[in-house]
Amino acid sequence: MQYGWTAPSIPILESADSPVPITSKDGVWLESLYMLGGIAGLPFSIYLVDAIGRKKTVLISSVVGLCGWILIGAGTSVNHLFMGRFLLGMTADIAFNASPMYISEIAHQKIRGFLAGIIYLMMLFGIVVMYSIGPLVSIQTAAIVGGSILLSQFIIFPFMPESPYYLLYVNKEDSAKRALERLRVDDDVTKELMEIKKAVERQKTEKGRPLDLFLIKSNRRACVIVMLLNNTQHFVGITVLIMNLHEILNHAGSDLISSSAAGIIFSSLMLIAASAATFTVDRIGRKILLLVSGLLTSISLFTIAVYFHMQSMFLDLKSFSWIPMISVMFYALTFKLGLGIVPIVTTAELFPARVKGWGLAVSDLVYVVSSSLSIYVYQWLNDGFGIHVSFYLFGIYCLISTVLISIYVPETKGKTLEEIQMILKR
Repeated sequence: MQYGWTAPSIPILESADSPVPITSKDGVWLESLYMLGGIAGLPFSIYLVDAIGRKKTVLISSVVGLCGWILIGAGTSVNHLFMGRFLLGMTADIAFNASPMYISEIAHQKIRGFLAGIIYLMMLFGIVVMYSIGPLVSIQTAAIVGGSILLSQFIIFPFMPESPYYLLYVNKEDSAKRALERLRVDDDVTKELMEIKKAVERQKTEKGRPLDLFLIKSNRRACVIVMLLNNTQHFVGITVLIMNLHEILNHAGSDLISSSAAGIIFSSLMLIAASAATFTVDRIGRKILLLVSGLLTSISLFTIAVYFHMQSMFLDLKSFSWIPMISVMFYALTFKLGLGIVPIVTTAELFPARVKGWGLAVSDLVYVVSSSLSIYVYQWLNDGFGIHVSFYLFGIYCLISTVLISIYVPETKGKTLEEIQMILKR
C-alpha cells in the first residue's frame, strides 16, 4: 500500500480541494523520500536482525510504519507527508530484509519458495487495494486502512516463534527446538535441528565482516547473483510503469478504458501472475520461471518501444492505439511470472547466517538505488530523446539479463540452505 500510494494520492493532493495542498515538485519528493527512507533503514536492518532477532525486527518495522501512516493521515502540512513517507520507506526496508530472512529460516525446503513468494504477493495485493480505494476515499481513510493492517500485525505476530537458525546462532538450543516443534508437523525434529545446528556452526567459522561478502568466493557469487536479479527488476521498467502508468497510456492515446480502471487491471494482473508463480516456484523451479519471464517481458517492452517509435514519426496509429494497452497488461503478467517474484525468494536463500544481514542489506540497497535510477533514466531519456528510447533500453537490458541469469543463477528448488551454500562453493 505504501508503494502504490502515490499513484492515486498525488492527483488528490494536487487538486483544488486538496486537504494538504502540494505542488508538482512536492509530488516528486513524496516518491523520492520513500526511496531515501529505504536507504536510511539499511543500517538499522543490518544491526537489528542479528542484535535482537528476525521476529523482533519485524515488529519494530510495524511500529515505525504505523507512525508513518499516522503522520500521513493526520498531517496538516506537506512536511508531515514528507516525514510520513520517509518513515514508511524505512519500515519497508526493515521488513523486506527481516521478513524474507525469517521466512527462509522457518520454512521447510519443500515450501520455502512458496512462503517467501507470499511476501511479494502481499505487496502486490497492497498495490491493488490502494489503486482500488485510493481514488474513491480521502487521504485520511487510505492511511487508516494502511495503519490498521500494521496494527493487526503488531498484535498477532508476537505469538509466532523466533527463527530456529537465529536461536541456534545465539546459543539457545532449547528455544530453537521448541520453535521448530511449533513450526513442523512431525513430532520428532531432532534430525532437522541437528542439521541446522551443524550448518550454523559451520557458518560461524566464517567471519561475519562486511568485507567477507566480497572476500569469500561463495558470498561474492551470492552478491553478484542478487545484484543482477534486483537490478534487473527495475531496469526492465517495473517502477517506471507502476509510478507512471497513467501518463504512459495517455501518451499512447489509448482510449479503450479509463486510466484509473487500467491501473486496477494492471495491478490485478500482476497479482494473478505472482500468485501463479508463488504456487509453482517449488514445482517448476526458480530458474525456469526467470528465463521464461525474461524472454516474454522483453517482447512486451519491444512492442511498446516500436509503437512509440512509430508514433514519434507522426504515423497515424489511431486504429492501433490498443496495442500499448494490451502490451502493458501482457507485461504485468510476464514480469510477475518470474522476474517480479523469484528474486525475493532467491535472495533470502543465498547467504549464510553469518553474513545474511549484510547480504540482504546489499540486496536491498541495489533494489532501492536501481529503482530510483531507473526513474531518473526514464525521465531523462523521455525528455531528451523520446519515450520509445527508454523502452528500447528496458527491452535490451531485459534480454541481456536473461542471458546472464541462464549462465550465473543456480537452481535452488528443493535444496536446504546448507546445500545451497555447497552449490555456491562449488
